[in-house]
Amino acid sequence: MVAVKTHRRTVMRLAGPGIRAARDVYTTIPADAVRVAALVEISAAAAALARTVVKLRHLDPDLIAPHVSDRVDLRAVLGRGRWLPTMTRHVPAPLSGPVDLAALAPVRPVRRRVIRRRPGSPGQASLFAAATVGEG
Repeated sequence: MVAVKTHRRTVMRLAGPGIRAARDVYTTIPADAVRVAALVEISAAAAALARTVVKLRHLDPDLIAPHVSDRVDLRAVLGRGRWLPTMTRHVPAPLSGPVDLAALAPVRPVRRRVIRRRPGSPGQASLFAAATVGEG
């Protein structure tokens, strides 16, 4: 369980600048409508980027869940759940300090799918060659 806590602490430090920016908007914008609109834009952009990474890398949300503070947020961000108006909570000030990115490296190398494309079947090549000779 120590590794999960280390990862969660590292993730929180990585998220620190974004959280600080959101808290800055929350505390400095005087108009509530503009404040909420700015926070919605920030969260929408972050959620879209997270969904993009999950989709492109085929990540399993269950592997991400131990690294986030609330699984409900994870499901809502990835589009598998929903936020409710009653889901409000305090967002603490972010941690600061150096980030140990080596701790986040996977234990085993990631295997990528390799797609080998074969040239078209022999019959098709001769059809296309005949069509171009007849036009000339």
